[in-house]
Amino acid sequence: MFKYLNKIKSRLFQIILFSVVFYIFFQIENFQNFLLVNLISQIFIFLFIVCIPAYFTDRMSYVDIAWPFGLIAIGLISFMYGDGYLLKKSIISMLYIIAGLRMGIGALILLKKGYLNNEFPRYKYQRIRWKKKGFTNDKFSVQYEILLQCFANATFLAIPAILISNNNSEFFSNFEIIGVLLWIVFFFLEHISDLQKQKFLINAKKNKLKNKVCNVGLWKYTRHPNYFSEWMIWNSLIIASCSSLPINNSMIIFIGTTTALFYITILMYQTLVFLTGAVPSEYYSLIKRPDYKNYKKTTNMFFPRLF
Repeated sequence: MFKYLNKIKSRLFQIILFSVVFYIFFQIENFQNFLLVNLISQIFIFLFIVCIPAYFTDRMSYVDIAWPFGLIAIGLISFMYGDGYLLKKSIISMLYIIAGLRMGIGALILLKKGYLNNEFPRYKYQRIRWKKKGFTNDKFSVQYEILLQCFANATFLAIPAILISNNNSEFFSNFEIIGVLLWIVFFFLEHISDLQKQKFLINAKKNKLKNKVCNVGLWKYTRHPNYFSEWMIWNSLIIASCSSLPINNSMIIFIGTTTALFYITILMYQTLVFLTGAVPSEYYSLIKRPDYKNYKKTTNMFFPRLF
């Protein structure tokens, strides 16, 4: 009985957390249209791109299409519903759209090549995680995890866009300048790391070298430079948003929005390391790649070791 209640509590907590964040931001009148339009857009995107296909195929890999297109939606909504300075909302809109297009186009290419006909390893790993936690209904768990990502797009991951697109100041603070510059740096580092791995795999295939470990370029400094760069992209948006926090509202609203903004770094770290990132990837790499144990001994998993 207690085990069953603990399972229910762990899932209810996540739903309650997203609901509380939505409620806090909805108390700010300027944010209401943005929040409602984004919520409806994310539900529509995830319902038709992921929920329905996943129901018939039991595959979560479609999330890789819906999530980036959800970011594109946030970017467009920022521009259309943000009441702030035109240049600022244009910049934050472009950052979301560019990031979404990069991942979204990549996902569509994988779809066309047939890679989504099979479940990605990181989503296969979810079944192992569910089993350890005692969740036995995979069909329900698939839909639950999909909707969690949908609500993340509707709440936490939209916060930087909400804040910056509604900032009326024509002055660019140091937070905004540093945040945008860091975003550009880590966006290119993530893209470069993906290209380096792709080139490594192509060369390995040409030379008939199977199951080799990519340890070139950025992959010499961290076993997951792409995930680390993605995490830093979100940290960059957090930094850029600091000067757009609603300081003129009540103390409760200010504390709530500030806490929610900085919680993004924890949310993305958990996701990129434990849920669909480094840990699931390494679970299968250790099985598939004989040299991976040695690679683990010499290279940090997430944070780069430069010396």
